[in-house]
Amino acid sequence: MAEERKGFFQGMLRKISGGDNQPTAEEPAVPAAEPPAIAVMVPAAEEQKKPGFFDRLKAGLKKTTDGLVGRIDALVLGKKEIDANTLEELEEILITSDIGVKTTVELIRSLEQRLSRNELKDGAALRTALKEELQKRLDAHHDLLKIGDTVPFVMLVVGVNGVGKTTTIGKLAAKYASEGKKVLLAAGDTFRAAAAEQLEVWGQRAGVAVIRHQEGADPSAVAFDACKAALSRGTELLIIDTAGRLHTKVNLMEEMKKIHRVIGREIPGAPHETLLVLDGATGQNALSQARLFKESAGVTGLVLTKLDGTAKGGIVVAVSHEFGLPVRFIGVGESIEDLREFDPREFVDAIFQTP
Repeated sequence: MAEERKGFFQGMLRKISGGDNQPTAEEPAVPAAEPPAIAVMVPAAEEQKKPGFFDRLKAGLKKTTDGLVGRIDALVLGKKEIDANTLEELEEILITSDIGVKTTVELIRSLEQRLSRNELKDGAALRTALKEELQKRLDAHHDLLKIGDTVPFVMLVVGVNGVGKTTTIGKLAAKYASEGKKVLLAAGDTFRAAAAEQLEVWGQRAGVAVIRHQEGADPSAVAFDACKAALSRGTELLIIDTAGRLHTKVNLMEEMKKIHRVIGREIPGAPHETLLVLDGATGQNALSQARLFKESAGVTGLVLTKLDGTAKGGIVVAVSHEFGLPVRFIGVGESIEDLREFDPREFVDAIFQTP
């Protein structure tokens, strides 16, 4: 009887605990199935989303916004009427924000015409009008760089030392290589110590080859070898770095002329684009650099770097408008994706912090 009760309780225990799977003396033990995985739902608010470029652009241009738009807002805040004195004060703000004297004079003249037509009735209207006038001057010269119509497409990159020229070349190489283009770099800055090594590091990051010579070599010889290599390898884009020395205007002009002759002889029509890299933080110095390089190197497009660390972002408008050159790219950070094709509307919206 005791054995029967013992068997009865064991049977009940097996049923309660899933006894069909419990081993008996006659049956081997069967491993229990693993419990199903439970999906953990993370609220959308907790997801870490990387800000888009426009948000990074607005953040990068915050100093420019504070220095330019912030002062304008302080000037017109609460004003129910705009007069000549207001425009005179605005003129001073624009000039000291590195919009440039020439561009500022034109802007004020346009605003005076709007004032005479009773279009500037209050501070908000003046703010909107200024934004429109700035964008109009950037739109007038805007033109995206088109790579691919000519193979190999030769891009010559110029600029003084310290503006971020080599870094810009590396980022451009990474951009176009990621788009599937076959890119080749040429270390034509043979006078700056470690310039070629720095370019080679960028080439490794981007997965592209670099043509280089020994330090102190003739930059034209590097350009010559690079053109030969580009033709033989079926390269789609050849980017040539150049020295950033500015000892004298004559030396710079002669060096650039020689490079142009060599490139043009090997690849007719080259260089197809000459990009001038400018440090946005230098303000008015960027204008003098643009004037010199446009005369000596035949600049066809601009790259403005380091805009994230300066209150002088107005120089973008000044240099483009005064020299009639398109801004091809702007840089607002250290990462590769922070060098982006220039969009006038996006740029002006970011300065005015427009959603």
